Amino acid sequence: MTDIPMVDLFVIGGGINGAGIARDAAGRGLKVILCEKDDLAQGTSSRSGKLVHGGLRYLEYYEFRLVREALIEREVLLNSASHIIWPMRFVLPHSPQDRPAWLVRLGLFLYDHLGGRKKLPGTRSLDLRRDPEGAPILDQYTRGFEYSDCWVDDARLVVLNAVGAAEKGAEILTRTACTSARRENGQWRVEMRDERTGATRTVLARCLINAGGPWVNDIVGRVAGSNSRRNVRLVKGSHIIVPKFWDGDHAYLVQNHDKRVIFINPYEGDKALIGTTDIPYEGRPEEVKADESEVEYLLAAVNRYFKEKLRRSDVIETFSGVRPLFDDGQGNPSAVTRDYTFDLDETGGAPLLNIFGGKITTFRKLAEHAVQKVGKFFPNMGPDWTAGSKLPGGEIENADFVAFTEKMREAYPWLPRGLLHHYGHLYGARMTKLLAGATSMDGLGRHFGAKLYEAEVRHVVNNEWALSAEDVLFRRTKQGLHMSPAERETFAQWFDGELLRAA
Repeated sequence: MTDIPMVDLFVIGGGINGAGIARDAAGRGLKVILCEKDDLAQGTSSRSGKLVHGGLRYLEYYEFRLVREALIEREVLLNSASHIIWPMRFVLPHSPQDRPAWLVRLGLFLYDHLGGRKKLPGTRSLDLRRDPEGAPILDQYTRGFEYSDCWVDDARLVVLNAVGAAEKGAEILTRTACTSARRENGQWRVEMRDERTGATRTVLARCLINAGGPWVNDIVGRVAGSNSRRNVRLVKGSHIIVPKFWDGDHAYLVQNHDKRVIFINPYEGDKALIGTTDIPYEGRPEEVKADESEVEYLLAAVNRYFKEKLRRSDVIETFSGVRPLFDDGQGNPSAVTRDYTFDLDETGGAPLLNIFGGKITTFRKLAEHAVQKVGKFFPNMGPDWTAGSKLPGGEIENADFVAFTEKMREAYPWLPRGLLHHYGHLYGARMTKLLAGATSMDGLGRHFGAKLYEAEVRHVVNNEWALSAEDVLFRRTKQGLHMSPAERETFAQWFDGELLRAA
């Protein structure tokens, strides 16, 4: 027993909640291991609507506490990582058939004031016949509103939290399944298996945190051999990606006949991200995909408002995620709370904290609350610290990304503007590490297509746990969306060959 290493906290799940908890706890001086069976953010956390937002529609369900917390967190996160999180204006064409104007105005008034908004501009009314934002909208919609929220690169938000956790001393294990966790003499005996090599490893942990997302109940029962009085409700949300069909960097939010709202957001420069659906899901989370009925639903919602009609052939890509919502007994999936709840089992003096629900925007607060929840078992741990801290790469003066990019243009005059913005938005102040030693484009190495160069690939492999071509193309850089099938295949062959040679 004495030969088995001991940690304070063992976190299962490498999504946004698990990565946030690992960073928070490691920054308080706890010894932490995070274990993820796949890649970081491979599940739900890379398949969101890419928004840091208060949740305007949650006001209809009287979720005032959640909306207030999310609105406050919106500005906290904006200050912490202005390279991957930035303000976006949303245009809401008013449809009198769905919600009366007074209700929309009231909701937007509350949205502007509940969270103590400081940085983002407030709501304004639009005349869609006159204002340029109304140009692509059908003539029958004459009134609209414009309000603020923020965009986020969700997968990178997870990765940066994991990087931050590692820099505070946490051990991050990807492609590593937690196969068993059993209480033993007031602590947890945890067994893991490397999914690539089959090698096994055992550690002891004083506390276990289950941040498994859609797999949370499976981990409670099958892995930890425990029970929980809470339950998770799986709801599928699907998105489609199409060519961008309007001018400007603003987004749109449209109301559908079923009272759901659909986001139509600029994505990756020349594309649009449209979603989401809300459908009960009972399958395996790893097998989730968008159904044709969902694709048609999203297309129909957009075509109800816009002059340019989208067709099925316009859909470049689809993706679907399973949201692990806390089951509060609501029948309508859209009404199920997006709030989070904890279940702490202290049996035998070996605590197990199960996490149910949550959303991207409130991950930092969830992580802080989770570590506070188990704090009584670690009387010497440090205080709350993440609210005023920067995420890796976010060390940008005054969180002013525009000023930062101008400074980088002076430092790297040979770097094309588009590539500089790409590196700036993904790596922020850490882009200097990626570009270390390069004095010309030749220094970036092989070009694989779009904005993907060898230097960036090696950076995410060496510093961000990228272990497959898919990790690089779709979760670390998104460049797979801009490359041809042949370019992606060539890159995959090179990447696998490089890994084999490195091994």
